[in-house]
Amino acid sequence: MRSTFMGLETNKRGLFTQQSGLYTTGHNISNANTPGYSRQRVNMQATAGFPGVGLNTPTMPGFLGTGVEAGSIQRIRDSFVDHQFRQESNKLGYWESRSKAISQMEDVLAEPSAYGLQQSLSEFWSSLQTLAANPENGGARAVVVQRGEAVADSFNYMHKSLTEIQTNLGKEIGVSTKDINTMLEQIADLNRQIAQVEPNGYMPNDLYDVRDMLLDELSSYVPIETSYEKSGGRALPIAEGTVTVSLRMKNGPAIELVKGKEFGEIEPNPSTLINPTTKENIAITGMTIKDASGTSDDYTHSDFLDSGKLKSLVDSYGYTDVTTAKGLYPDMIAELNKMAAAFANEMNKVHTSGTDLHGNKGTNFFDAKVPGDAFTAANLVVNEKLKKDPNLLAASNSPAGSAEVGNGKNAKALADVQFSGLTDLGGSTIQTYYSGVIGKLGVDGQQAERLTFNTTTLLGAVSHRRDSISSVSLDEEMTDMIKFQQAYNASARMITVVDETLDKIINGMGVVGR
Repeated sequence: MRSTFMGLETNKRGLFTQQSGLYTTGHNISNANTPGYSRQRVNMQATAGFPGVGLNTPTMPGFLGTGVEAGSIQRIRDSFVDHQFRQESNKLGYWESRSKAISQMEDVLAEPSAYGLQQSLSEFWSSLQTLAANPENGGARAVVVQRGEAVADSFNYMHKSLTEIQTNLGKEIGVSTKDINTMLEQIADLNRQIAQVEPNGYMPNDLYDVRDMLLDELSSYVPIETSYEKSGGRALPIAEGTVTVSLRMKNGPAIELVKGKEFGEIEPNPSTLINPTTKENIAITGMTIKDASGTSDDYTHSDFLDSGKLKSLVDSYGYTDVTTAKGLYPDMIAELNKMAAAFANEMNKVHTSGTDLHGNKGTNFFDAKVPGDAFTAANLVVNEKLKKDPNLLAASNSPAGSAEVGNGKNAKALADVQFSGLTDLGGSTIQTYYSGVIGKLGVDGQQAERLTFNTTTLLGAVSHRRDSISSVSLDEEMTDMIKFQQAYNASARMITVVDETLDKIINGMGVVGR
């Protein structure tokens, strides 16, 4: 037969379980503004009924309930939405970094503007046309030299500024890989803690949240995929277990970076290509990746997927392609060097064919900072002799020693270089070629900006959806608080009723007929 005190035990369970619900609600409210926190709920379940099943089970009508218990405390999370979030975060990491790198380049080139290379060239051509009309005018000659210096300075400034930004990108790659390695270590440590807690039948929900935050951040740097392995022991069926984090590759299988409490690391491999001016590395050959088992291997740029902040930084900074550096900044610096060399060589060719004001054959208009070096945007300067004596400008096309030294025809030929198709530039004029380079940069910038906006919008939508599932709603928590409070009060009232019943039986019923 049933126990006299069965009602007390049934409602005591109700008190304890509703109390757990209240405590969990309070925990949710306390963490309403905690980044990465997922709301939690108590999974309540009915306890086994009375009588139990067995050979000696008494026969009685009905099957009495024995109350409720808290089966587990579970966080509310949707793994599919998490996967979507990390995919979009990975795309945003790539395009946001790409857009920033292009924006910095556009700030340096400053085209179109009153201070860019286009303007310097236009003023240089204009000064040569003025000299052609007034070949013996000392002021016109001095202006030509000054305008030539402005063109050389524009090339120098752009090369120096782009190189500085490229160097900073290289340092950012180093910082990013350190951040990635730190996150891998932290995830492995959380795996260790989780594996210690779960086999005891507990749910380390707050550790899960911290781990997921790290996975979210890691996904913005590199494309990852995750899988989970149960901890064993008395772990609950809904326990997540330890996470295995793998790096997805374009060529070949994914590489396990975290497995259980073991973790790997990623290190960039500098190339042997050196900037002759700054003596800094200008590209990387790839990455050395040590997986969670401790096995290291080298991977080239082409092995990695085109996604994530780290790949974007490498694409901007530079990577080796056989013996040359490729990438956003190496390509632009190479274009500037190509233009500077083609421009200087053509100007020198025309200038040395003319005659200066002293009747002597013209010398080079442009020189390299280090005599004998090939022309680049970094080393282009106006000939020191011309800066000291503008009369050495070869404005005439009269033969050396001729009395006719001021006809200005060679100055006109120098000005016409702006219309000349240069072989080294594929037959384009320097300004047309430069316009094409700037136009391509503008298109790339628009694409990066558009895709940054699109991925930001998509990430925002996924984030909003995830928040609607996992974040704390104070309205909902207040409703739950009232619900649990009333259920607690009702259980307490039931205990009072049972107490009154027992009091009647024990104290109110006397002995009849002695």
